[in-house]
Amino acid sequence: MRSSTIVMMMRRSLVYLLGFLYLLTSVNGLLSSNGVNFEVQALMDIKASLHDPHGVLDSWDRDAVDPCSWTMVTCSSENFVIGLLLQNNNITGKIPSEFGRLTRLETLDLSDNFFLGEVPFSLGYLRSLQYMRLNNNSLSGVIPLSLSNMTQLALLIVGNPLICPTGKEPDCNGTTLIPMSMNLNDTGAPLYTGRSKNHKMAIAVGASVGTVSMIFIAVGLFLWWRQRNNQNTFFDVKDGHYHEEVSLGNLRRFGFRELQIATNNFSSKNLLGKGGYGNVYKGILGDNTVVAVKRLKDGNALGGEIQFQTEVEMISLAVHRNLLRLYGFCITQAEKLLVYPYMSNGSVASRMKAKPVLDWSIRKKIAIGAARGLVYLHEQCDPKIIHRDVKAANILLDDYCEAVVGDFGLAKLLDHQDSHVTTAVRGTVGHIAPEYLSTGQSSEKTDVFGFGILLLELVTGQRALEFGKAANQKGAMLEWVKKIHQEKNLEVLVDKQLLKNKSYDEIELEEMVRVALLCTQYLPGHRPKMSEVVRMLEGDGLAERWEASQRSDSGSKYSNRIFEISDVTLLDETKDLGASNRRHLAALYCGATSGFELVHGLVDRIMEVMGVPFLPNGDKTGYHINRSEEPEFLPVGQASIIYKGKHIGNFGIVHPQVLNNFDITDPCSFVEIDIEAFL
Repeated sequence: MRSSTIVMMMRRSLVYLLGFLYLLTSVNGLLSSNGVNFEVQALMDIKASLHDPHGVLDSWDRDAVDPCSWTMVTCSSENFVIGLLLQNNNITGKIPSEFGRLTRLETLDLSDNFFLGEVPFSLGYLRSLQYMRLNNNSLSGVIPLSLSNMTQLALLIVGNPLICPTGKEPDCNGTTLIPMSMNLNDTGAPLYTGRSKNHKMAIAVGASVGTVSMIFIAVGLFLWWRQRNNQNTFFDVKDGHYHEEVSLGNLRRFGFRELQIATNNFSSKNLLGKGGYGNVYKGILGDNTVVAVKRLKDGNALGGEIQFQTEVEMISLAVHRNLLRLYGFCITQAEKLLVYPYMSNGSVASRMKAKPVLDWSIRKKIAIGAARGLVYLHEQCDPKIIHRDVKAANILLDDYCEAVVGDFGLAKLLDHQDSHVTTAVRGTVGHIAPEYLSTGQSSEKTDVFGFGILLLELVTGQRALEFGKAANQKGAMLEWVKKIHQEKNLEVLVDKQLLKNKSYDEIELEEMVRVALLCTQYLPGHRPKMSEVVRMLEGDGLAERWEASQRSDSGSKYSNRIFEISDVTLLDETKDLGASNRRHLAALYCGATSGFELVHGLVDRIMEVMGVPFLPNGDKTGYHINRSEEPEFLPVGQASIIYKGKHIGNFGIVHPQVLNNFDITDPCSFVEIDIEAFL
């Protein structure tokens, strides 16, 4: 009985002492006598003991006030270091015992490196540690008994052939995944539990340590209270393994509760806008920072937490003055949210309708800024990022009306809710490139097309579908713009607000329209790269590019010029009609209408002898021929007869050889003949 009392006193004293040490080392912002953050000291000591061949720890600076901006360091909202992600960096050396000084550490990932030696006993001090990945190193020895009571810890040690999880010989193979529920104290022999011969000494030591510990604990609690008494406390829902806000480098992970408070529970009064990816709310954080919170649609269907976080981190790496910086994110089981800086001037689309009107110089500045942002996404990000929804509503304006491209990366992020299809067409009607709509395959040239439409929005002050109505036919928007440009009647395009005061530069207007037309060419390969677009908007190389495009068009099916073509035989699909029935195609007029670029033509003297009774006879002037974009029912070389908008039959009027001669097979292999106008 007496011995058990002694043991209890010793345990109690030890607990007090450890509790004091815990408090002493975990007070946020508590500095050493030299004014250095204890966590900074610990991390610098860790860095000094390791060999870092790739310099991944170069950003760790001893003079820093706190380490939360360092690479591979994750911090809580209170600036405690709670995560170190050093995996796969070819780091060598023994695992530093200084890790034990980072008392708030929750995640330690040292996997896929070249760490040697034993796992240090000091890791057992990390009572908040939940995940420790030591797999695929060269560790040896026994797992420390200090880890045995950490029932919350998941430890991965596979790939360390010399490690001994329990100290037993059969276990020394490093192939065990230890959830820390196994008894690491099981060494095959009972622990020593006999009575201490020096129990009187133990009583004295225990009592002394307990008394001293209580004094130090009181001092520690006082210091802690003084540090914390003016700080607000936030409680968050328990989502996954993260119960508090964290930072991933410069990317912050928010608690859902904080964003609820910031947006007044996502009040409609705070709603900034709605889009294809979700609603955006204005929010004010606890430190009075104003943010925009995007609440993604179908948050619970956007893939797993790790997958979402990986994509978010990829987006956060795209940093450019003309890109909207991702400030942070939030993940729960049912919600996915992104947090951005608040843009006081709103979007280009909203400013087009507001007062004062954006003047011409600002519109050109917006065009160049947005183009530079897209250049960065396409040519300087690795992997490159395709926006897939370039439009005025996704171009934001900062306090200086500098263009900031928003929503980049979200198309790929949301694609993950489709387990097998990652090329779902995302975008806005009027801005979607034809090849993207027809195939679902996007590229940099998809964004170039959308940017061309954006330029026309800047010129007209209207959304694409609004200014396209002037063409009086569905889908003929770009053909209408081309016609106006050819007729040198660009005033028809200009925003009425600019037209009132003639407050625009006519030369720059024509240049911008030309760039827009180059960007919206039907074939992706004919469109310029965004880096070329920037140069052309700045006045470099536009004339040459435009002239080259016109020369190219003059010899193609997209030209507006008349072709004189002779001695081409029209053949039926089933028989050669012979020399007596050879007829000439007197002229072929090719033009483009909208993003789908339907080919129009006049074909003379298609004779009644060709075998189709409902065709007019050869005395008629011709037929309206459209190249269709969706050849779902026609084999190569046939023509589809259209009457009053309906398909009334097929006719083998055009042999594949003729199609090739007239270069109207790519990307389609047949034509439509609309005979209504000629009957």
